[in-house]
Amino acid sequence: MGLWDFVKSAGKALGIGEAEAKEPTPPTPDALKKEIEDLGLKADGLNVTVEGDTVKVSGRAATQEEREKIILATGNVAGVAKVEDSIEAPDAAEPVFHTVVKGDTLWKISEKTLGSGARYKEIFEANKPMLKDPDKIYPGQVLRIPAK
Repeated sequence: MGLWDFVKSAGKALGIGEAEAKEPTPPTPDALKKEIEDLGLKADGLNVTVEGDTVKVSGRAATQEEREKIILATGNVAGVAKVEDSIEAPDAAEPVFHTVVKGDTLWKISEKTLGSGARYKEIFEANKPMLKDPDKIYPGQVLRIPAK
């Protein structure tokens, strides 16, 4: 359970016309729930609310991995600056996240966080279905780092 920071101006635009907006507006709770469902994450029993640029998510996830992916699915959206997580998981632990900066690659992130660039596929797999291509990450995006 925690409060996670995201880059408000980075991320997927869920609203119509968001691409043209100078300052992205926070998405609606329904749009965020749809995003979670579209990614194939289990949203049963989840409560999603939006207060300003903060998304609050509560409920129960089947696993810690599912919990972390729900946090990222709601946070890596244009207009969201913070995600307040109150999601219960049977194996709950403190997530490890990495915010992508200019020049980052999954290889570099893997070297820094897992000790070997060759383990970049583990980060890629840990962020599916949000990541569809290991070469397509962007500054401001937040990724989950799997346990060593």
